Amino acid sequence: MAISIKTEKEIELMRQSANILIEAHKYMTKYMQIGITTRELDELADKFIRSHNAIPSFKGMYGYPASACISINEEVVHGLPTKRKLKNGDIVSIDMGVFFNGYHSDAARTHPVGEVAPETLELIKVTKQSFFEAMKFARAGCHLGQISKTIQDYCESHGYGIVRELVGHGIGKKLHEDPQIPNYKPKGRGILLRPGMALAIEPMVNLGTWQVYVKPDNWTYVTRDGLPSAHYENTIIITEAEPLILTLEPEEQ
Repeated sequence: MAISIKTEKEIELMRQSANILIEAHKYMTKYMQIGITTRELDELADKFIRSHNAIPSFKGMYGYPASACISINEEVVHGLPTKRKLKNGDIVSIDMGVFFNGYHSDAARTHPVGEVAPETLELIKVTKQSFFEAMKFARAGCHLGQISKTIQDYCESHGYGIVRELVGHGIGKKLHEDPQIPNYKPKGRGILLRPGMALAIEPMVNLGTWQVYVKPDNWTYVTRDGLPSAHYENTIIITEAEPLILTLEPEEQ
């Protein structure tokens, strides 16, 4: 395993990429409305990112045909944009990446559409909070397994299922770098965290079972029981103290 340690200059370049991604997510929030299609959302994301002289990280990655992964309700991740329209009561996870000046950033958010069931809103809330609980261990001297275990423990304490098939990852010049970052406790403690590590931490949490399968489109992961799933992700930098959460607005930190 070759884990890249980013220099201050590289971190600044990643911050520039992340700033575009922050604005992209803010922009997309305005369009999470009843009646819009996921294909229209993808087109909006693509145009916004390119208007900032950046490239959508996902477009063409491993053959993925779109600029944003847009997943509805029981769809966990990698949802393909289609003519499907958002409906009242849906939840929509939008996962985007930005490539700018040689470096990637990656972040995901789950949005409610219209009037959403209280238990589903709670799922979104807990998924997001599990990320911030894990940030208590995202610092030099801790082990990666502490991040993973914290996400699992927090979500399972609320009765939710933690997806096993998909994981977070290192990030930098490549969208996916070492190490892989599961959202459940791995065997052993995992690697020792060091300053300059760049990680994409992304809890994927199901209202019911942790089990998932892939739809016939060969991309979209869905929950085995058809219950909703939420996704929350940020790109972070490990430091000696609090992590730098690059894809989060400063006032949110």
